[in-house]
Amino acid sequence: MVGYDPEGRCVSTAEAAAAGSASGLVTRVLVSPLDVLKIRFQLQIEQLSSRNPTAKYHGILQAVQRIFREEGLTAFWKGHVPAQFLSVGFGAVQFMTFESLTELMHNVTSFQARDSLVHLVCGGLAACTASVAVQPVDTLRTRFAAQGEPKIYLNLRHAVVTMYQTEGPRTFYRGLTPTLIAIFPYAGLQFFFYNILQQFSKWAIPAEAKNGAGVRNLVCGSCAGVVSKSLTYPLDLVKKRLQVGGFEHARAAFGQVRTYGGFLDCVRQIMREEGPGGFFKGLSPSLLKAAFSSGLIFFWYELFCSLLCTMKSPESTKRKEG
Repeated sequence: MVGYDPEGRCVSTAEAAAAGSASGLVTRVLVSPLDVLKIRFQLQIEQLSSRNPTAKYHGILQAVQRIFREEGLTAFWKGHVPAQFLSVGFGAVQFMTFESLTELMHNVTSFQARDSLVHLVCGGLAACTASVAVQPVDTLRTRFAAQGEPKIYLNLRHAVVTMYQTEGPRTFYRGLTPTLIAIFPYAGLQFFFYNILQQFSKWAIPAEAKNGAGVRNLVCGSCAGVVSKSLTYPLDLVKKRLQVGGFEHARAAFGQVRTYGGFLDCVRQIMREEGPGGFFKGLSPSLLKAAFSSGLIFFWYELFCSLLCTMKSPESTKRKEG
C-alpha cells in the first residue's frame, strides 16, 4: 500500500495526504514522552552518567523521575501543539509527495514503482520536501520541549512573536542544513528497509492470514525505523543543538550551554568537548521512539489507506445503497 501500485491503485494523492496526516496525529500522541526525553538528552552538554555530579540527566528512568518530580506529568507533552502541527503537516506532505514521486518514476522511467531503490530515492526526496514545509514548526517544538521552569514561552503565539521580534524570521529555519542532510538518508532508508522487509515477510510467510497484515506492517516499520535512525543519528543531534541557538538563557537550569556558529562549528565543538560519544547522546530514547513512531506511522498509514479503499469498493457502495 505504501507507494504507487499500478496493479491495485485505489488511493488518490489527496487521500494519501489525509492518511499521512491522520497517522502522524495518532502516532505523535503516543510517542511524545520519548521525544521530550530524546531532546533533553541531546541538548545536555555534560556526560550522561551518574558518575558526573554536574549532569542533570543520567539515564531514561532517572530522567523520567526527575522531569515528573520537577515539572509534572504534562512536561512529557511539552510542545505538543507545535509537535502535532509538525506531525500532521509532515505526514501529509511526505506521503503525498512519496505517492506522486513513485508514480512519476514508474511512468517516465524504466524503474518499477515497487523497487526498493525507487523507494530509497523517493522516500528521501519526499521527506526533504516535507522538512522544508514544516521546519518552523519543528524549531518551535524543539524549543518548547527544551525549556524548563519558569517557562520562557507561555504559548505558541507568544513563542512565534517573541522569536520573530528578537531573532528575526531566519531563526525559524535554524538547523535546516543538518535536517536536510540527515532526513534524506534517514527517510530514504526507512522506506527502503520497509519495502525490503515487507517483501521478505511475504516471501517467508506466503500463507499469512489477512488479519496478520497489521502486525507485519508494525514490525517491518519498527525495524526500518531503528536501522535508519542508528545510521543517521549524529546529524539529528547537531540539528537540535542548532535549533536552540539564541535560546541559551532558557537552558541555564539544565547545566552548561554553548553557542554554535553553524553546522561545522557545532560538529567541531561537540567532538572537541564531548568526544565521539557526544554525537550519540539520547540514542536510547531515540531508538525507542524510532521503533514506536516508525512502526506506528506505517501501521496507521496502511490501515487508513485500507479503510479508504474499503469504503470505495463496490461491496461497500452496495451496502450503503441497500
